[in-house]
Amino acid sequence: MPVTVTDPASVPAPDSPFRAEAGDRDLAPQFVLPLVVRIERAAPPHRTDALETAARAVLVMLGDERSTGDGEWARAVRDWQDARIRKVVRRARGAEWRRAEALPGITVGGKTAEVRVFPPVPLDGWPKDLARLQVSGTDLDDPEPPAGADPAAPVLWMNPGLDMSAGKAMAQAGHGAQLAWWELSDGERAAWSDAGFPLSVRTADPSRWSGLTTGGLPVVRDAGFTEIAPGSCTVVADHPALRR
Repeated sequence: MPVTVTDPASVPAPDSPFRAEAGDRDLAPQFVLPLVVRIERAAPPHRTDALETAARAVLVMLGDERSTGDGEWARAVRDWQDARIRKVVRRARGAEWRRAEALPGITVGGKTAEVRVFPPVPLDGWPKDLARLQVSGTDLDDPEPPAGADPAAPVLWMNPGLDMSAGKAMAQAGHGAQLAWWELSDGERAAWSDAGFPLSVRTADPSRWSGLTTGGLPVVRDAGFTEIAPGSCTVVADHPALRR
């Protein structure tokens, strides 16, 4: 998958897109990155796999040649990254999922999860087949605790003190993956992409959380639009190339 890092869409504007306080980003037209997770009644995805698949979907969108340079999605991606970085996860099944798949986007599969990511749209300009999908109802479970994270691979550490729905956590995992992407060099991005964006999402041990948030790794601080208080630290993006 081609990676272009000289394009303006590859790096964030100077002020943080996740800060709780108002800034220059709030003056720009606001866009949102839609993600749709497939949740069939008979076989819902496992929660951790859904979080990991959503994070990879964001990375696939950022690295796709259509999102950079003169690509067909590049303008929308630039406009989205120049404003607040918003992601909204909705759910679909059956005919709803088939209609979502018919729209321009990319479907990313995990072990049990399927997530389709779409190019950014205006905050109030969702395609009707996506706008009608529900945001609630994405409360997923893991049948058993996930295995320990591979220390040699990227890990998105979730705040152990926050209770988030699966949909909210999927969006936060996507934020963390995006912050890590922004911090990597050209070669590091290309290597991650070529490997298929391996990563894991795990809840941090409470005793480690403070050290993770102050250790120089990218930290997502939520703007507080839904579920949690503004300024809450939700995710630490622990990529091996970023460890000090």
